[in-house]
Amino acid sequence: MNIFRFAGDMTHLISILVLLLKIYATKSCSGISLKTQELYAIVFLTRYLDLFTDFVSLYNTVMKLVFIGSSLAIVWCMRIDRVVKRSYSQELDTFRHHFLILASFVLALLLHEKFTFLEIFWAFSIYLEAVAILPQLVFLQRSGNVDNLTGQYVFFLGAYRALYILNWIYRFFTDPHFGRWICEYQFYYLVLACLGLSKQLSMQISFTFILSVGKIMQSFSYQLEPI
Repeated sequence: MNIFRFAGDMTHLISILVLLLKIYATKSCSGISLKTQELYAIVFLTRYLDLFTDFVSLYNTVMKLVFIGSSLAIVWCMRIDRVVKRSYSQELDTFRHHFLILASFVLALLLHEKFTFLEIFWAFSIYLEAVAILPQLVFLQRSGNVDNLTGQYVFFLGAYRALYILNWIYRFFTDPHFGRWICEYQFYYLVLACLGLSKQLSMQISFTFILSVGKIMQSFSYQLEPI
């Protein structure tokens, strides 16, 4: 593991902790899309189906458990906690995320490394993570503003993606088995433009998603095996 990979993992973890801090400190989930958080929970649950069958390292196992546990905790707070769920703006969270799940699964059946149960769901998790943020984008577009903690969550999420890009560049020059890559820059740029976000909001969140060059690249780079 190189320093970029480790820093990316830590930044990803910080982004989740910031979101949990917002929820527990303010007893509010305002500004957060439940549908995006549910998609992330599905991403981690399907990506780490090998948790109890393939042991790579203690670090790897702990990080998997943390990502699964934290994503489920966020969903639980937004759905079950009596205080927190009252602040959820369901009327703004209207994206039909079921279509993202279906499309990602179909794509995983068509594009995968091996036609096995674990590999199909691993590919599914990669494709789904690439689009899991879309409900949050629609939510922010409808609300028209971002509070400080939500903005910090988005920033750290963008920093995590940026560090993973550096990791992939490093791997490109040092790993002879590095896979093919595709850039999703135009994809997220087009999403932002089509949603018609205000200039201020675009500047705050485009850093995250324009720098996301990663998840579609990752889809075709199975050797990378992200945590």
